[in-house]
Amino acid sequence: MSIQSNLLEIKTSLPENVTLVAVSKTKPVADLMEAYEAGQRIFGENKIQEMADKFEQMPKDIEWHMIGHVQTNKVKFMAPFVSLIHGVDSLKLVEEINKQALKNNRIIDCLLQIHVAEEDTKFGLDEKELSELLNSESFKNLKNIQIKGLMGMATFTENQDQIKKEFLHLKTIFDTTSKLKTENCQLEILSMGMSGDYRLAIDCGSTMVRIGSSIFGNRN
Repeated sequence: MSIQSNLLEIKTSLPENVTLVAVSKTKPVADLMEAYEAGQRIFGENKIQEMADKFEQMPKDIEWHMIGHVQTNKVKFMAPFVSLIHGVDSLKLVEEINKQALKNNRIIDCLLQIHVAEEDTKFGLDEKELSELLNSESFKNLKNIQIKGLMGMATFTENQDQIKKEFLHLKTIFDTTSKLKTENCQLEILSMGMSGDYRLAIDCGSTMVRIGSSIFGNRN
């Protein structure tokens, strides 16, 4: 199957309210261009330098999403062009994104990453930390960042019941947190689900899925 036909097959299976992020990390520009020519405009990368290189080489109507873990000292390299930062998991990072957005005269959209999986290796805030961050005075004063939603990853397991439980837990947190609307926080996006579990994620309320290998084939 070609990248184009994979992409079209996935797009036709997605409900209208669900946004597809094509996870293009480690893939060459030629592969991304094939997806671009098939109509894909949102690409997800997990390394800032690689994303910046691809941004330079590719058409400027692309939305670049940073889906990997973000180091504060690298934010400045993507601040001029990034559309959405998915894995924001600390006030320190929020403040750095705000600072770099201000320098670039932009408002940068972000998703807060919530830890719902059972593995310790996954990053993210718990419910208490989420509430503390959103209610802190220092957060409320930030003018160059917009929290657009939440994202999270389920445990890497074959157990569908467990994955479902974690997705539904995240949806509950999303529903509760959505009630809190401030100048810089209005939740619309719930990003959960990848190649292996995106259909289940959509059933549980996801509005944004991150799909890589089902479009571009397996990574080396």
